[in-house]
Amino acid sequence: MASYGSSTMVGEMQSSLERVRRQLSSTSTRQLLQGPLLKRSDTLRKWNERWIILDPTNGKIEYKVRKSDTDIRGIIVFDSTSTVTVSPMNFHGLAKYDGCCFYIGTPQKKEYFLCAETPSAARAWVSTLHATQLVLQAHKEAVNSLGGNGSAKLGTVATVVAVANATAVEATKEVEAAMKISLKAALGSTANKLTKGQLDDLTIMMLRESEEKAKLLAEERDHLLTERDSALQEAQMWRFELGKARGNAVILEAAVVRAEERARVSAAEADMRVNEAVSRLESATKEKEDLLALVDALQSQIKRQETSTIQVCEESSELCCTASKHVEDDNVDKACVSDTDPMPVTENIVELDDEGVDIRTIGDTEWDNPLSSEVSDVREVTTEPEESSLDIPIDA
Repeated sequence: MASYGSSTMVGEMQSSLERVRRQLSSTSTRQLLQGPLLKRSDTLRKWNERWIILDPTNGKIEYKVRKSDTDIRGIIVFDSTSTVTVSPMNFHGLAKYDGCCFYIGTPQKKEYFLCAETPSAARAWVSTLHATQLVLQAHKEAVNSLGGNGSAKLGTVATVVAVANATAVEATKEVEAAMKISLKAALGSTANKLTKGQLDDLTIMMLRESEEKAKLLAEERDHLLTERDSALQEAQMWRFELGKARGNAVILEAAVVRAEERARVSAAEADMRVNEAVSRLESATKEKEDLLALVDALQSQIKRQETSTIQVCEESSELCCTASKHVEDDNVDKACVSDTDPMPVTENIVELDDEGVDIRTIGDTEWDNPLSSEVSDVREVTTEPEESSLDIPIDA
């Protein structure tokens, strides 16, 4: 478990260090300070002109013989504890370099003596180097405090890098101005010597160097103009693309609004249809219940009618049997006269109208006196023959 925790801590520290490195070396506002300086060699004590390149975000100083060279001649290594100061004395010896020399001393006892073209350029270089030392110090503190308040330290590093870049921008202006002053001075001295007719080897060499510098500056100017034109064209293209994107965005927003409106209309229609379906379902359910109730009522009425019919038939048969017995006992020539046809039973007719069911029921009085309505009267018949007719008069 301890090894796992330590490996996790090491991984987090490495990722944090990688973020710090990316922040220091890959910033979008990276500004390099570069320009010509005179550097004294360590062995021969000879002053050589070198093109110095300083990256204030990581403290890296490279130098080469000419600006157009691709090979790096050397690297000056310094840190936040190095001594960087403008020298009060002239290391070079020539009067024109008074106040133009500055000194870099490292903790490894390594010393560098450099001369700028003007005192303002020397101060600009020194101020940029001081800003670089602040960046290195902030970087060191951020690395040391990764286990604690690392995010705040990273924010401090970003702030210091921004300040160093701004200082490098101002120093670049001072160095360019110093280069122009040096070029004018060199051209002026060359013109004076030409007017006096004095051309020595040093003057010729300086003239050639000035011509080379002028040529390089012209090429750099042309290159910068080309880059400017390309940047303007690219900016125009991006403006055009931005206009198209804005137009497409407006079209898409309108389409979204229309789609939302259609969705709202569809939702309202769907709700209305659902409500209609629910109402129809309720009506159908109610009609179904009414029909079921009507069917139950009809079935009960039919059952009552069937029961009533059966009772009528049974009572009619009992009445006939009782009448026959009564005639035999009294020896009276009486007849149980009735229609030979069976007793007509009125069919139960169910008439349905719009308001309900009209079913005729048989009252209790009719069941008590069945002979009054359905059975013919039984009358006594005289025994006297009447023209030898056996017909029995029937009073209907």
